[in-house]
Order: sequence, then C-alpha cells, then structure tokens
Amino acid sequence: MIPVPAGGRVFLAAGPTDMRKGFNSLAVLVQDHLKRDPFSGQAFCSAAAAAT
Repeated sequence: MIPVPAGGRVFLAAGPTDMRKGFNSLAVLVQDHLKRDPFSGQAFCSAAAAAT
C-alpha cells in the first residue's frame, strides 16, 4: 500500500488506458483528459485495457 500524505489527492481515470505508452505520453493524457498538472505531486491512477 502506498501512503497518501495529508492533503494529498488521488485521481482515478475512468475507462481503459493503453499502458504500453511511456511516462511522457501518460502525462499528456493527464493534462488533456483530467485537466491536471501531472507534476503537481498528486497521484493519478488508471486501469490497463483488457488484452484481446
């Protein structure tokens, strides 16, 4: 378990995320879809898409 500091926020992305993307591409998704700064110290969680 990862502890969340007091006042920390965790954002959950709805829908599948292509986890083959690198960190930079995932940071762009945070900026574009969640309208948040990925370097703000907040935590962003997503789920991988099911393999077909």
